[in-house]
Amino acid sequence: MKWLPVLPQQCILLMTCLLMVLEAVPIDIDKTKVKGEGHVEGEKVENPDTGLYYDEYLKQVIDVLETDKHFREKLQTADIEEIKSGKLSRELDLVSHHVRTRLDELKRQEVARLRMLIKAKMDSVQDTGLDHQALLKQFEHLNHQNPDTFEPKDLDMLIKAATSDLENYDKTRHEEFKKYEMMKEHERREYLKTLDEEKRQREESKFEEMKKKHGDHPKVHHPGSKDQLKEVWEEADGLDPNEFDPKTFFKLHDVNNDGFLDEQELEALFTKELEKVYDPKNEEDDMVEMEEERLRMREHVMNEVDINKDRLVTLEEFLRATEKKEFLEPDSWETLDQQQLFTEDELKEFESHISQQEDELRKKAEDLEKQKEELQRQQDQLQAQKQELQQVVKQMEQKKLQQGNPPAGPAGELKFQPPGEHKVGDAPKHPAGGDQPLPPVHVQEPAARTDQVQP
Repeated sequence: MKWLPVLPQQCILLMTCLLMVLEAVPIDIDKTKVKGEGHVEGEKVENPDTGLYYDEYLKQVIDVLETDKHFREKLQTADIEEIKSGKLSRELDLVSHHVRTRLDELKRQEVARLRMLIKAKMDSVQDTGLDHQALLKQFEHLNHQNPDTFEPKDLDMLIKAATSDLENYDKTRHEEFKKYEMMKEHERREYLKTLDEEKRQREESKFEEMKKKHGDHPKVHHPGSKDQLKEVWEEADGLDPNEFDPKTFFKLHDVNNDGFLDEQELEALFTKELEKVYDPKNEEDDMVEMEEERLRMREHVMNEVDINKDRLVTLEEFLRATEKKEFLEPDSWETLDQQQLFTEDELKEFESHISQQEDELRKKAEDLEKQKEELQRQQDQLQAQKQELQQVVKQMEQKKLQQGNPPAGPAGELKFQPPGEHKVGDAPKHPAGGDQPLPPVHVQEPAARTDQVQP
């Protein structure tokens, strides 16, 4: 962002929790090789995705706040405690009307977005009677009780939510990696159970061979040590190792020229070390483990160098770290393959949890199968009833035909009329005085009288 290069360290404390990008740099992107591309004054620096579900809203709020001169001036004298305590958020009341109006609009858009997502989610499970206010409580980055205006409380909640989410991001990644490793081992052991003794021994031998091959790599320098940085200076930057200068090194690897080494810029420094251990072409090298190794290296350097714990390394902090004994004579660095990532008890607990989940899924599958069978039974029953009714109707039609009665139509009307019979109102009509002859009428002759004298 364009205000980062010109403001002192205190200015970016607010944005520490907002602009920090914790995603690891891919192995094929080496920022240490970026040289001669200085930051152009006034050029808009695009912020990377923080990975937060409210990332776009976060960036938009920052963009609007940075346009207010008063707010930027207050940032210059603020410290991290004032920001976290919410004191700085109260300065929002003094920003210009235009800024407040724009922030109100952003908040309404965010609330509308969240409501749309909630409704889409609930509609997917055919739920009705949505309580948007209750559902919005799960979003802690804004004040849902006032969906129309952006207040100091909204800025305070946004800062605290982003800080908490980003601080817990590394911890969550470590936990997910540990589960990943345990799942790998669990699946390996389950596979071995399906093999006979001879095949099992071959698989075990292959597994141990791959572990040994993976561990056979060049020495990995301690992250952040002089030897490690000099290697980057020489191999990535193409400079003379005898002319290594920490200040020049810092400025060279401050890729966006904002006066700080952020977490991405630090992680880029470890690419050469990671390439010693991991090669995507090798079957024995796991790229998920490589990213975990990168994360461990970055965390270690931050703990050693980042004095004020703002997740950024200043030039002063960097130079001070180069004066420590650990910089010149570091301990050896243990890679993941040299560490025990989990205990047998942890694996058993994990497998127990997996087994419990599988039992629950199996039970659900059985219940669904029973429901399916019951629905099929009901369908068969309805089909049988339908066939019985059709048979009864057919028998009734046949009976009517045998009795000389014409079969009835759907509305009870006769399907055909016997000759000479017409329904009421169907008699042929003729115009008055017409010459159409009347139908012949049979006149019965009177019976002979018994008392008449016979001649």
